[in-house]
This record gives sequence, C-alpha cells and structure tokens, in this order.
Amino acid sequence: MTMIDQEQLKRWRLILGAASEEKLQSFGAGDGMLDEESRLIDEALAAIYDETSGGNMDDGSNLGGPRKAGLGPSSPKLAKWLGDIRTFFPPDVVSVIQSDAIERKGLKQLLFEPELLSQVKPDIQMVATLMALKGKIPEKTKETARQLVKAVVDEIVKRLSQDLRRAVTGALNRRQHSPLPSSTGLDWNTTIRKNLKHYDKERGLLLPEKVYFFDRARRSKEWTVILDIDQSGSMAGSVIYASIIGSIFASMPALDTRVVAFDTEVVDLSEQCAEDPVDMLFGIQLGGGTDINKSIAYCEPFITEPKKTLFILVSDLYEGGNRTEMIQRLVDMHQAGVKTICLLALSDQGVPSYDDAVAKKLAQYGIPCFGCSPEKVPELMEGALKGHDLTVLAERVKHGKGM
Repeated sequence: MTMIDQEQLKRWRLILGAASEEKLQSFGAGDGMLDEESRLIDEALAAIYDETSGGNMDDGSNLGGPRKAGLGPSSPKLAKWLGDIRTFFPPDVVSVIQSDAIERKGLKQLLFEPELLSQVKPDIQMVATLMALKGKIPEKTKETARQLVKAVVDEIVKRLSQDLRRAVTGALNRRQHSPLPSSTGLDWNTTIRKNLKHYDKERGLLLPEKVYFFDRARRSKEWTVILDIDQSGSMAGSVIYASIIGSIFASMPALDTRVVAFDTEVVDLSEQCAEDPVDMLFGIQLGGGTDINKSIAYCEPFITEPKKTLFILVSDLYEGGNRTEMIQRLVDMHQAGVKTICLLALSDQGVPSYDDAVAKKLAQYGIPCFGCSPEKVPELMEGALKGHDLTVLAERVKHGKGM
C-alpha cells in the first residue's frame, strides 16, 4: 500500500475507534497502524466517543465508558485529557469535544449546578479541572467555582507561606548568616549612636565595640526570582503549586518576582500574582503545545543582575520549539551567574514522564533537573539564596536530607 493509503486508513481508525481495527487490517493496514501521537489522539477521542472504552477519568466519575458518572475524588486523568485535546486539535474542535464531554459524560450537572459544585471537596486536581474548563463554566456557578479554587489556594498558602518567608528571611539576613557583612548594609547612624561612649578624645577616634547592619531581608528587591511555568496538561498540579508559590514570593519586599506561564505563547502573570492568586490561576490555560525556548527568551530581559537572580523553570522539558537554542539559553544564563534550576515536577505525586536527554544535557552544564514536593521549596530557596552548590543542593532535596 502507498503511504497515502496508510494515512487514510489511520484516519479511519481514529474516526471509527478501536473496534474497527481488525476490519481495517483486512484492507491492508499494518498491525501498528497508530504511532505514539496517534495513539494519544485515539485515547483522547475514545474517552468521549467510544462507548466500549472502560477507561476511568476519575475515581467515581469517568470519561470513556458506559458507566454513569459519579462525584468521587478528582483525578489527574481528567486534567491530562483536557490538555491532550488542546494539544492535538484546533480551538474550534476543542470547544466541540469539551461540550460533548459535558453533555455525554455527566460533567454538565457538576458545572451547571452551584449547589452540587459547592459540595465537591476542594483539591488540587479539581482546581486543575476547573481551570481547564473555565470557558464552559456558566455565570451562575462561576462564583462557586472561584470559592472552591480559593479554598485550595488558601490551604496551600497556609502550608507553605511561613516556611518560605522564614527561608528567604534567613538567607538574606546577613546579621545572622554572614560573618562578613557588606559595607553597603552598614547602619552608620545606629553604629555611631550606640558607640559614643567608646569615643577616644586623645586620638579623636570613635572605636566601635559593635557595628550595626541593616537587616538585608527588609531591603526592597534584594533578589529577582523568575518562575517560568509550563502550562501543558500533564503539568497541571505543578502549575498550580508553582503559581501559588510565586504569589507568596511576590508578597515579600525583598524579592522582585516574575511569574510567566507558557505553551506555544507566553503569558506574564506577574501582576495578577501580586494581587490575587485566584485570578492568576484562572488566567492560566492548561494544555496546548510547548515552546520553552520562546518563554526563556521572554524572561531574559528581567535579568538585570545575574548573580542576584534565581531562575526556576517548571517543565517536563518536552520542547516543541527550538530545543538546541533552548538548551543554549539556559546554559548561557547559568554561565552568566544566574542560579538556574529546572523542576520537572512540583507535586506530591512523584516525577512524571520527562525528556531525559535534555535533563542529562543540562545536568552536564551544572543545571540540576529534578522533581520535588512543594514542602521542599523553602529549603531549595534558602540554599540557592545562600549560594550553595545547586547540584549538591538538588541531591540533598531529592533525598530528603537537610542542608
């Protein structure tokens, strides 16, 4: 068969579903008629249109199968499915598939009834689902959905805020952590006033017994922290955690915080991050392609003092843009003195699939690539701001060892 014939049979296979595969093979199609990308497309379509599929999309409700949807705890599978359809189909087709999902698989009742939505236990995967479906949420349930997201945001802030603030303050407080404070932080007025009794009249000299320095953690914009976040569907949990952590950073006067989300386009969320993390989350569009290189290029102008900049890329490193240029940008950044880290995952669920070749390449240049739980971020921040070796720090964080 010609390549054109094979392509046509593959398209029919995607249209008709798994039940048609044996029949299509009788027309000359090979056993492996679907490549990896086509298989993912087939799974995304089967979740809605193949009634023989039994794939659960969450633990109770399901997308893909004749069983009736329920209201059990949400699952990452639904968020991933929403991301997959955005990756493989144009926006107008995505809209049709989402509408069919709501109609055919029992999601309509959940989204359209505020009383029902209010009974759902808030969790990070439900937030990911609401973020992905935000364009389908009707006006009467938008406030309920917002309150659900806010409950999760508040819980994460409560978990992480105190430790993050303590870590940043401890790292930047030179009086506690540096035996050689910078002369630029010297508090002349306090030093003179507190040491007047040690004035030597004969020599005309003030001999201070103790020198006082300003608390550097209180100085404005001591460091620049840039969070560059991959918003593809598989990164849903990491996107939420990273965005909320970014909002905590933005509330600290010592940090100039930038939060950027990207797929094939780049969205700067820094302003929303500083004002309202819930609005910021609703500004994220889960799913779609990935152009990491483009996002790094966007972030580069924010680096005005490399040795006082921490760049955190939150991504599985699957690059849809220029991979070589992306790697080179990160290497150049690192060699200029920017503290550069790649978090392959920021969640409690372990590290998902990632581009191992890119991760190893970056590691060769001293840029650590690893996944960690949100609770490890304060330790990571403190070590990075104190100037610890990031590759050693990454290993200690990964294995749960103290600094």
